[in-house]
Amino acid sequence: MKRFPISVLAAALFSVSALAQPPPTPPREPALDTVSVTGSGRITVTPDRFSFNASVQTIAPTVEEAVNENNTKVAAVIAALKNVGAAAEEIKTSNFSIYPQQDYSQQQQGKLPRVVGYQVSNSITVMKKQIAEAGRLLQAAIAAGVNQTSGLSFTVSDPTRGRDDGLRAAFADARAKASLLAQAAGRSLGPAMTISELASMTPQPRPLGSPRVMAAVVAEPVPVESGTEELLFTVSVVFAMR
Repeated sequence: MKRFPISVLAAALFSVSALAQPPPTPPREPALDTVSVTGSGRITVTPDRFSFNASVQTIAPTVEEAVNENNTKVAAVIAALKNVGAAAEEIKTSNFSIYPQQDYSQQQQGKLPRVVGYQVSNSITVMKKQIAEAGRLLQAAIAAGVNQTSGLSFTVSDPTRGRDDGLRAAFADARAKASLLAQAAGRSLGPAMTISELASMTPQPRPLGSPRVMAAVVAEPVPVESGTEELLFTVSVVFAMR
């Protein structure tokens, strides 16, 4: 049996103990002071799409008569719209209804309302990108037999239009706010630590009032103006402070 000097054993034990020790924990860096702000950017764009509703209402003593008359007039309206440039995919039926026309004049005598006829309504929606054609299509629909219109509105077809400029403006607004707050606290503004885009607000279609049209004959295109739309972009940014 070999015997080892005590000094050798002690050195070996020290080496094993040193290897078993966890590495020293590096000193923690002090937490950064930050400022959180939101910024908004507004961009004005010109609408490039329009839509409107056009309806034909007919009244006749029987359902069959009212429907047949309505079908003939709506077919003429659709043909007129296509004739002035509306494609088939830009025209769709949006509503069809039949309502009895009742006479309530003898209700006070205890008699039930009497059906005296039927009203049929067929509505179509026209959607097109060429804003300049809105007035011409409205005129064609009215001249062909439409007796009620509503919902003329203008929208931006591409929701990303103006997005880059809007986000840049929103970030610049956030940075200006953060710089002001940092100066007020006697500090200077550092780099952006986190950036989050908040929900952007796209305006709803802007309707223009459309008067009820009764058997009108319009010789000239209906004058319409699309105006502009304002898009709002918002970001949330956390900046470091020095």
